[in-house]
Amino acid sequence: SPPPHLKAGSGWSAERIARQYIVPCMKYYGICVKDSFLGPQLGDGVLREVEALNKTGKFRGGQLVSQKSIPSRNIRGDQIAWVEGREPGCESIGALMAHIDEAVMYSAANGQLGDCVINGRTKAMVACYPGNGAGYVRHVDNPNSDGRFITCIYYLNKNWDVKTQGGMLQIYPEGKNVVASIEPLFDRLLIFWSDRRNPHGSEAGLRTRYAITVWYFDAKERAEAKEKYKLGKLSEGPLDRP
Repeated sequence: SPPPHLKAGSGWSAERIARQYIVPCMKYYGICVKDSFLGPQLGDGVLREVEALNKTGKFRGGQLVSQKSIPSRNIRGDQIAWVEGREPGCESIGALMAHIDEAVMYSAANGQLGDCVINGRTKAMVACYPGNGAGYVRHVDNPNSDGRFITCIYYLNKNWDVKTQGGMLQIYPEGKNVVASIEPLFDRLLIFWSDRRNPHGSEAGLRTRYAITVWYFDAKERAEAKEKYKLGKLSEGPLDRP
């Protein structure tokens, strides 16, 4: 559990967030948005740490898992850093991950998110989209059953106006004639299924914006993916990434 100065705002409850937001929204829509996730104090701490990572040159160009012949920047314009949360200067990011862990584990308890068994997650992918029209074309996070079950994105952008600055994330839920448009607003947590149910992409943005993404693994699919990887049937994928 994070120390007191790294805890979310008063009244924060993983159980309440799971019960009121994550479980019903994932069941009916496959997408969940929770605003004011951490509260301004801890949210500000996360933002300061991410800005420091950027200023000290810790970000690198985001790589593609496949399509290696296409320059990555044509598809994704983000700069990324993988963070465990225990590094010096990343304490608030670590606290954010602990809060997401708690909310996701409460949500998955007693089969509330289907028959998955969540047995781990990736490190945090901290992404910076430079304000030069950088975006990420439409894609599926886990198109080939690599074990990733849930995608969680935490946004850090204050006073963001999509009308003038762009940067909208658009999700195209499979089989539904709707598009979910998500603004990348400060202290907003977005959760959605990682597989083919949720193709998504982000529009070009005209101001630097930040997001932190973690993926949670379903134990069974992850074990099968590792087996395929060993046998060479899964030649590329996030199994060789943090």
